[in-house]
Amino acid sequence: MFEIAIITVILALAFTFTNGFQDASSIAATFIASRSATPKKGVIFIAAVSFLGAILGGSAVAFTITGLLTLPSSDQLMLVLLVALLTATFWNIISWKFGLPASSTHSLIGGLVGGGIAAAGIGSVFWGLQELITPPYACAGLVKILLFFVISILIGFFGSYVMHKTNALLLRNAERTANKTIIRLNWCAAAVMAFSNGANDSQKQLGIIALALFAAGLSAAADVPLWARIACALLLGFGTISGGWRIMNTLGRRIFKIEPIHSFDSQFFSSASIMLSTLAGAPVSSTQVITMSVIGVGAAENPKKVKWSVGTHILIAMIITIPVTLLISAGLYWIISLIIRV
Repeated sequence: MFEIAIITVILALAFTFTNGFQDASSIAATFIASRSATPKKGVIFIAAVSFLGAILGGSAVAFTITGLLTLPSSDQLMLVLLVALLTATFWNIISWKFGLPASSTHSLIGGLVGGGIAAAGIGSVFWGLQELITPPYACAGLVKILLFFVISILIGFFGSYVMHKTNALLLRNAERTANKTIIRLNWCAAAVMAFSNGANDSQKQLGIIALALFAAGLSAAADVPLWARIACALLLGFGTISGGWRIMNTLGRRIFKIEPIHSFDSQFFSSASIMLSTLAGAPVSSTQVITMSVIGVGAAENPKKVKWSVGTHILIAMIITIPVTLLISAGLYWIISLIIRV
């Protein structure tokens, strides 16, 4: 299984790159579309701060990922990690192709759960239901991930809606020159958002790499090595720079016309939502959080100007990601396990 461990680590790094143009590019969307930054400067800035977030963002989310599965053999664990990454990378590429800001986070979670169930049944997944209903009533496992998925997008939507309504009231008599101040604030908000995203996003792949090295006997515990953290940080940044334009177009232009104040309001509550989830150790989708915050701001500005058909497509992508990737991963595990007889 040493060879599969190497392939799994390489795939985790490749997935980090696709995560850059899928998730991290969403952060730059409103920042650039509002003309707060040029495309080149905006993307480079977001990539650089995402890099810092990945380096300095801790390991709480990675530990949630490493504790999600319990499998009877290291060979099974290795194969589950492999098929989860194959599935999630495939989903990233497909959703990017169609310009849909789907969640690379939830494609990975779906891949892990589907592969785990195919390998050793539903008991192999740490659901967290028992911890939820018995003292001290802890939130853990898959329940924790799904709960913060809902909480994060609700904060993104309703927080941005209320904030934009408030700012519209406060700035109703403001001069056009107020945009200069708002643009400067946008740079600050984008920096916080990018750092939060880098901290949360990179840890998912770091958790996979830690598990792969442990299952292959290459590390004594499922800890995150420094070289992996640096590599994921770099690839997340390069992915943001190289391929996120389709997603940026969807979020920045296709939902409604974004001005600097819209960008600031959406970035503010998106970053708050992701920071909260990162501190709680919950892997969430920055793409979906910022998508909902953009729709929230648009609804607060003028619901008639929002292209709800685009929002509907995005919502469908949110809902189907985990079930579809779960099924794909389970099927892949079954096929590959027959070939190599795990």
